[in-house]
Amino acid sequence: MTQSNASLGAVPVVDMRDWSSEDPAVRAAFVKAVGEALEEYGFLRVQGHAVTPDIVEPAYAASRALFALSEEQKQAYCVRGGRGERGYTPFGAEHAKDTPMPDLKEFWHVGRELSDGHPLQSVYPPNQWPSEVDGFQGAMLHLYNTLEGVAVDMLEVIARYLGEAPDRLSRLSTDGNSILRALHYPPLSDIPVAKGAVRAAAHEDINLITLLVTSTQSGLEILRRDGEWLAVNAEPGEILMDAGDMLGRITNGVIDATTHRVVNPSEDRSERFSMPFFVHPRPEALLSVLDSCRRDDLPEPPADITGYAFLQERLAEIGLIDM
Repeated sequence: MTQSNASLGAVPVVDMRDWSSEDPAVRAAFVKAVGEALEEYGFLRVQGHAVTPDIVEPAYAASRALFALSEEQKQAYCVRGGRGERGYTPFGAEHAKDTPMPDLKEFWHVGRELSDGHPLQSVYPPNQWPSEVDGFQGAMLHLYNTLEGVAVDMLEVIARYLGEAPDRLSRLSTDGNSILRALHYPPLSDIPVAKGAVRAAAHEDINLITLLVTSTQSGLEILRRDGEWLAVNAEPGEILMDAGDMLGRITNGVIDATTHRVVNPSEDRSERFSMPFFVHPRPEALLSVLDSCRRDDLPEPPADITGYAFLQERLAEIGLIDM
C-alpha cells in the first residue's frame, strides 16, 4: 500500500497497484501521496509497477556487456563526437551545470524508435545498436517501452494532483524525445580522478520526470528542501521517480526539480551501473505554465518556450552540445 514516511526524513514510498484500484478513495490517496512527495522532496520511490526483474535484468546484462567492449569498439558508436546523441558518449564528456569538472561516467543513449514516414523521423537521430552485444536492442527497447507506460500513468497522476485535465501533461510527452540512458561509473582505480571530481556532480534533471530502476550500487543523494543531503537507497525492484526542470517550469515551481548527485564509493574497485529514463516532451510542445499554477502567491510565470529550445539551452550548459 502507498505510504508516506516523510516524517522519518526518508523519501516517501507509493504503490502503483493503488492507482489501478477500483476504490476511488484508494486512487485519490495515491494521487495525493505522489503530489505531496514531489512537492516536499522532488523524489519518491515507486513499488507495484510493471517494470519487473525479467525486463530489467536483461537490460543490465546487455549494459555490462556493452561497457566491457574496448574503447575502440565503443568509440565507433559515437555520433557527432558522442555529445548527447543516440549511441555512446565517452568518459568525461558531460559535466553538471555550473561545474566545469567532468563527471566520472560514460553512457549510452537509446531513444524512441519511429515508424517509417513518421513526421519526427527527420528530427530525432536514429538509434545506434552495438553489433557486438547480442540482445542489446531488444532488451533496451523492452525496458524503454515499459518505462514509458509507467511514465504516462505518473504524468496523469501529477496532472490530477494539480487539478488539471488528466491528459494535460501526458499529451506533451506523446512521441516525445524521451531517452533511456545506460550509465557506467567505472572503478575509481581504473580511471583518472581529479581532486574534487565525483561520479555525478550536483545537478537537476532537464526533463519532465525521470524514472530510475534500482541501480547496482548506492551513491545517490538528494538535497532536501531544508538544505541537507539525504542518501536515497531504493529497495530492489523499486523505481525512483523525480521531477525535472521542465516540470518545475510549467508548474511555476509548485513541483520543483530537486538537486541530486552520485557520490564516490569508499571502495576504489567498485563500479556502478544505472539506467534512468528521462521523459521529454515533443520538440514543438510548448512549455507554458499550467493554469492551476498561475496564482498571486506564486512568481510571475516565465515566458513560454518549446521543449526543443529548452533542451538545447540545457545541453549546452552541461557540455553536450555547442551553441
